[in-house]
Amino acid sequence: MSEDQTPGQGRFTVKVAAESHFAWLRTRLAVERTILAWVRTAVSLIAFGFTIVQFFERVHDMPGSGPATFPHAPRYLGLALIFCGIASLVVAMWEYRWTIKYLWSGDYAQIAGMTAEARRSPVIMVALVLLLVGVFAFFSVLFRLI
Repeated sequence: MSEDQTPGQGRFTVKVAAESHFAWLRTRLAVERTILAWVRTAVSLIAFGFTIVQFFERVHDMPGSGPATFPHAPRYLGLALIFCGIASLVVAMWEYRWTIKYLWSGDYAQIAGMTAEARRSPVIMVALVLLLVGVFAFFSVLFRLI
């Protein structure tokens, strides 16, 4: 922090200019790319966990397969992967909301150049739907519903 800062002044000096606006937009798009990467990772974890469970439950029906040494291991591994996918989604959504709230706070809202309605992004809805799918997959594997 510099010595010439007056009390009541923010941590950063915000200039409402084109370069500040475009820097804000680049930051906002970086936040969107980050949550999309988290969503992609969560989809992979949930799908792979569910697939492991389904595959190893059906491998016993194949001709020539012997009894498994640890018959419940694929189920536990699948549950762990599905849980990791759900947990990563929760962390990603929390981090996303915190960062977006920060970007729209105080003086930064002035350089956004948009209305508050432009804040909404469909990626949160996608993440919420995926969260519901992950919870369903977790409990269907846990209670052997599928």
